[in-house]
Amino acid sequence: MERTDELAMFRTALEIADLHPKAVALPDDHQVIIGSIRLHYLDWGGSGPPILFLHGGGLNAHTWDCVAAMLRERYRCVALDQRGHGDSEWSPVLDYRIGTHVRDIAGFVEAMGLERPILVGQSMGGLNSIAYAKRHSEKMRGMVIVDVAPEVSSSAAERIRAFTSTPELDSPQAFLELAVKFNPIRDPAVLRRSLYYNLRRTPAGKWTFKHDQRLRSDEGMRSFTEDRIRLASELSRITCPTLVVRGELSDILTDETAEKFARSLTDGRWARVEKSGHNVQGDNPRALLDAMLAFFREAGIS
Repeated sequence: MERTDELAMFRTALEIADLHPKAVALPDDHQVIIGSIRLHYLDWGGSGPPILFLHGGGLNAHTWDCVAAMLRERYRCVALDQRGHGDSEWSPVLDYRIGTHVRDIAGFVEAMGLERPILVGQSMGGLNSIAYAKRHSEKMRGMVIVDVAPEVSSSAAERIRAFTSTPELDSPQAFLELAVKFNPIRDPAVLRRSLYYNLRRTPAGKWTFKHDQRLRSDEGMRSFTEDRIRLASELSRITCPTLVVRGELSDILTDETAEKFARSLTDGRWARVEKSGHNVQGDNPRALLDAMLAFFREAGIS
């Protein structure tokens, strides 16, 4: 696809979201070696305090495009493809533990010179942000955790895993049809754009998701569960201002769980975003931005 076509799709997504940045432009694509793995990231530029965006499992850095396009006017915005996702390298030894992601994030923050960053993470990216903050709160301005907590609905998580583990299909259109059924909240044009960045063609001519589906092994899921349980017992170590966001229609996080999570933090609060499910940043980016900016003002993050 030509760059002009990508830009046209982005304009459509912004219009559907009723977002109107001063300038509509695509981010710069870059790659960096952190430790022994190659990571891809999107650099939106901008000035001001740095924000590092971390996507959910099975997604990629482009899930934050509409949000980053608006915040770049006041903040330095960078979105990372975490290992095994998007255009970043897969782990040759299937190392996708939360602690390993945290080492990647710490190395990336240092390599990019992101001084006292704000971390914004959704789902898997949210858990990785929590784990990073547990170790580095004093070096952070704040954190936004989108529709996840150490305690989540296991049945809802399994529904998402089933969708993101969809095997090879004949065409992007076949994936779009599944995606519309999986997430009827989202406009099909927005889903089509998301799939453009999240699918790859196989040597056999089929299409499949970009992320490493080997991480869905039984052993991988057991270790992930162990990591979440450990996080839940260590939340008191997080001292930076934190906003917990719940999608109004999410089946992953309840109001009660979001409130409990926020209360367990030294400086936490929570907000419900209407007309959104688990992927709040894609379902209702405008309302998510409103919640984030109100939090930034309240917490004095600028």
